[in-house]
Amino acid sequence: MPASLTRAETAKHNTEEDLWVIIDHKVYDLTDFVDAHPGGSVVLAQVAGQDATDAFYNLHRHEVLQQYSDFCIGTVEGEKPEVVDPQPGDLSQVPYAEPLWLRNQFKSPFYSDSHRKMQKAARIFVEEHMIKEAQTKEKDGTYISQELIDKMAEQNVLAMRLGPGKHLHGRKILGGVVDGKEFDYFHDMILCQELARMNSRGFQDGNMAGMTISLTAVRQWLKNESLKDRVTQEVLSGKKKMSLAITEAFAGSDVAGLRTTAEVTPDGKHYIINGTKKWITNGMFSDYFVTGCKTKKGFSVILVPRGEGVETKLIKTSYSTAAATTYIEFNNVKVPRDHLLGEEDKGFIVIMSNFNHERWMMAAMVCRWSRTAVEECLKWSHQRMVFGKPLISQPVIRQKLAKMISLVEANQAWLEQVTYQMNHMSYADQGTHLSGPIGLLKQYSTRCAHEIADEATNIFGGRGITQSGMGKVVEMFHRTYKFDAILGGTEEILADLGVRQAMKFMPKARL
Repeated sequence: MPASLTRAETAKHNTEEDLWVIIDHKVYDLTDFVDAHPGGSVVLAQVAGQDATDAFYNLHRHEVLQQYSDFCIGTVEGEKPEVVDPQPGDLSQVPYAEPLWLRNQFKSPFYSDSHRKMQKAARIFVEEHMIKEAQTKEKDGTYISQELIDKMAEQNVLAMRLGPGKHLHGRKILGGVVDGKEFDYFHDMILCQELARMNSRGFQDGNMAGMTISLTAVRQWLKNESLKDRVTQEVLSGKKKMSLAITEAFAGSDVAGLRTTAEVTPDGKHYIINGTKKWITNGMFSDYFVTGCKTKKGFSVILVPRGEGVETKLIKTSYSTAAATTYIEFNNVKVPRDHLLGEEDKGFIVIMSNFNHERWMMAAMVCRWSRTAVEECLKWSHQRMVFGKPLISQPVIRQKLAKMISLVEANQAWLEQVTYQMNHMSYADQGTHLSGPIGLLKQYSTRCAHEIADEATNIFGGRGITQSGMGKVVEMFHRTYKFDAILGGTEEILADLGVRQAMKFMPKARL
């Protein structure tokens, strides 16, 4: 293979039977790729033997060149490539593509070297072990592989997703970059945002999201210590899976409207559970269900193992079935009474306190998704040529970008302020003082996502509604951001919650 080739030599290879092109000062032999080119052979024939740099980058991202690097046969003599191939763990060089604290020119009081080391390690882990599977599963709709679950368990990624706590003490996190005792909510937030960079919204929920919102409740409220320890070990080792089963066809945000019942057996040792649950994330492959039930005098939460009488059916939604969204039927399911979380008839507090971490995680992830949409638009507007000029030269495009950037940066700033408070409050105090702010943060984040998705789709035009090519990330964001606006509490419910909590702290005297 020649190390360097002249432009004149490249120009001789200008037919479909012998086709070379130059892209970013590198020479590619595409002869064997002509028939396989997704855009057809004509497009390649039009640039055969020529410098196709402008034509390529007007339609593709640099990552495509990396995928087909085997076709590169040399470099143009006396010239050097201008585009640097990104490596796993690299930060994006696009302005506003990374949060403020990760940009070299800026400082933040919230982050230490520990946070920076973990961010780097998490990004490498996601890019090397998760992205390929995530994007494959997103397309074919199959569930997360046991191999990936095992890798996450080995590196304690599963354990990190529950947030700070004793369950992390003594664990070697991502090769030892973080001490489990030092792990705080900023580490937790970093992991949430790095996982969201897989850009696969259905798989994002399919990636053990059910565990993150159910095992937390078990850890906090299950009184049977031996059962708690066993289930925790099973789930964090990846051997068993778990989901939260609260929502029903008759009760979404209105938890009090649940119809699933749990009746105590005559001997007082078991519950008999009957009812249905709907839209349960990960339910298709879960071994345990943290289930909301009506009991004699109120509402209770019970850990229900998969077994006789538990039936699950797949629900197809706007995102990939990789999320394993499920309809569950409980038909006379017998469960030991010591599987109760918290107090009988007082399960409302179990669910409400558990919501804080779920909603905060969702706000962190949708904020990262929104930032990714901004990055995609900045890349596209600089690459795309219209009327002989880059799209960024249009003032209307710059106005759209300014709006999107402002919303993303405001989101991240509020998220970090709330995260700092979480680091300095007990679990109980978070429930008292942060339920409202976290609810408002989540509804604001998804309202911003609504605006960003709309602007991003218009910037990409037809590509923004196409599930492949340059606009695929924006298309998915626009199609799926509503999941964050609904799951874990709708925008309207959370906005009202935020104001109602504020009302509790209003001074009694007239102002």
